[in-house]
Amino acid sequence: MSALLGIHSLAKSYGTQTLFKAISFTLVQGDRVGLIGPNGSGKSTLLKILMGLEKEDSGSISRRQGLRVGYCSQVPEFPSLPLEQVLTEAVPELDEIEALTRARILLSKAQFADETQNAQLLSGGWKKRLDLVRALMQEPDLLLLDEPTNHLDLEGILWLEKFLSRERIAYLVISHDRYFLENVCNKVIELNPCYPEGLFVSDGNMSNFLEHKEAFLKAQEQQARGMASVMRDELAWLRTSPKARTTKSRSRIQRAYELMEDLGEIQKRNLVTKVDLEFSASERQTRKLLTGTNLSKSLGGKLLFKGVDLKLSPGTRLGIVGKNGTGKTTLLKVLAGMLPQDTGTIKYADDLKLVYFDQHREQVPPHIPLREAISPTGDFVTYQGKTIHVHGWAKRFLFSPDRLDLPVRCLSGGERARIQIAKLMLEPADILFLDEPTNDLDIPTLEVIEASLLEFTGAVVLISHDRCLMDRICTEILGLGNNNEGQIYADYAQWERACKEPSVKKEATPTSEIPSAAPAKPKKLSYKEQKELEAMEKNILAAEDELEALQQKLDDPQIHADSQKAQEHYRLLSLAQKKHEELFARWEELDKKSRGQ
Repeated sequence: MSALLGIHSLAKSYGTQTLFKAISFTLVQGDRVGLIGPNGSGKSTLLKILMGLEKEDSGSISRRQGLRVGYCSQVPEFPSLPLEQVLTEAVPELDEIEALTRARILLSKAQFADETQNAQLLSGGWKKRLDLVRALMQEPDLLLLDEPTNHLDLEGILWLEKFLSRERIAYLVISHDRYFLENVCNKVIELNPCYPEGLFVSDGNMSNFLEHKEAFLKAQEQQARGMASVMRDELAWLRTSPKARTTKSRSRIQRAYELMEDLGEIQKRNLVTKVDLEFSASERQTRKLLTGTNLSKSLGGKLLFKGVDLKLSPGTRLGIVGKNGTGKTTLLKVLAGMLPQDTGTIKYADDLKLVYFDQHREQVPPHIPLREAISPTGDFVTYQGKTIHVHGWAKRFLFSPDRLDLPVRCLSGGERARIQIAKLMLEPADILFLDEPTNDLDIPTLEVIEASLLEFTGAVVLISHDRCLMDRICTEILGLGNNNEGQIYADYAQWERACKEPSVKKEATPTSEIPSAAPAKPKKLSYKEQKELEAMEKNILAAEDELEALQQKLDDPQIHADSQKAQEHYRLLSLAQKKHEELFARWEELDKKSRGQ
């Protein structure tokens, strides 16, 4: 594989904070790299340097001649223009017809239904999709993606995984979504000062990386123990009287001090620091904290959800899932008393203490210093009955005292999320309402949050696109978006299966999830409808075959080489998907009628 881009001894600092120093690695054709690392390690800055949006302090970057690089930012912004115009303006070097054709093909692949809608009015998840499409308009050889799964719902993340797996393009993606990295990467790079080169490169997916990292760190610990043993002997010798050392070489003295320095460096790298999290519970004993019955809510004339019933008790950890626009955040705010429901009732226990985590970090003004953000009442905070100085409180969240006067706007997204968590931990709670608390957080912090939430004795209501977190934390899942009615599922995996249903399997069995035609009731179905129902399974299977054949053509490079053929192919694919959905809708209608429903 030929090299696309090389990074040579690259370094970057902001004031007294060193992001990375003397890092080197190479990206080649076929690389699908996941870039991870602690918050503040410089991942987003590195991507901006590669795009020329920021300047490195030292080192160099070599690029293959003519290399085209596409970039998707963490928070994309768009002008108030139709989607097609936003995309065509991204490639001014193309003639109008070619640019428009390419834009329509990519918008179809990204599942945009209306090319004329205003880009500025898109939701966060659809802006992420449009940003990816805008980057692909350049037909890049290398794609740089900064947290592309943030603000995407499950459907969007699964679409992105499938999209990236089909595109014949190298990419470097920053993400803390462990399942996503497992599915889309063939190499993982971690930026972290715990490694002697400042980074660690591992071939394979996320599971391979974790195995390789564990082996490396164990070897580094063993090296430190071996050096410490040698160091004890050298220190004993250095402590002897000058007379006893007269026969010793001066070079041994020099080596002893060098060994001392090397050992200190390795011990420093082996020192693992983690955020110290423990949410404060009120220790309320009542078994019913909150009961919601037949809740519904509409916004702007659109029904978001209806018929939602739930009960929260100490130890309940409820995950709310659903596509973007199904009202997840709205329901969270309704339960927290921040918005009124349209119908239904909510009963709260007496003197209930609620704490709400806002996904947009609106509760932390960007102009105030870090000191004020994490300790708003002065130089001390009160946590679980104890008084803690702001310096000690900051260290619990991996903020050094010399950064306390920095304004919040200068911090990374993950660091701003840690501020929110620091504020949240100061408030004793019966129920924690958490709206995407994991956005921008590094993997070690995610693991600490998981452990803390598992130990929290109150109730938790959680919205998150992090499937790994939801799997480990939630005791039940509330799914929104199925006919606007909320349904309870045992776990996240069951919800995922429900999202894929109904699905027709080609090798149907009596226990299959394939909907089989119910026995006809002549008094309910006409003769024509009965025949239609009996043939429905065969028709659905045929539609599945047609869809699969069209999907397989996506791997044919000749399709994409001809813009007219590609556009026609995506039109046929869209029609086939619509036909498939209509068949299932019709089957459901006939099946209900046959059963007298």
